[in-house]
Amino acid sequence: MIELIRTNDVVTLSLAEALMKDAGIHCLIADQSMSVLEGSLGLLQRRLLVEEGRSDEARGILRDAGLEAELRP
Repeated sequence: MIELIRTNDVVTLSLAEALMKDAGIHCLIADQSMSVLEGSLGLLQRRLLVEEGRSDEARGILRDAGLEAELRP
């Protein structure tokens, strides 16, 4: 899996996850449990991971949705 986004913004992650599901791209929001453990203070970032073979397609979808600034290099 390839990391595309790392953020504390749950709205951004929710949007990105919905876009991936609509496109049929398997994705995972990692570190959700760690965020709960730290008391939901927003200190630990969550990560959007996608299938390695479809990461370029996923990046294009996220760019088209206006999330280009959130993308990891």
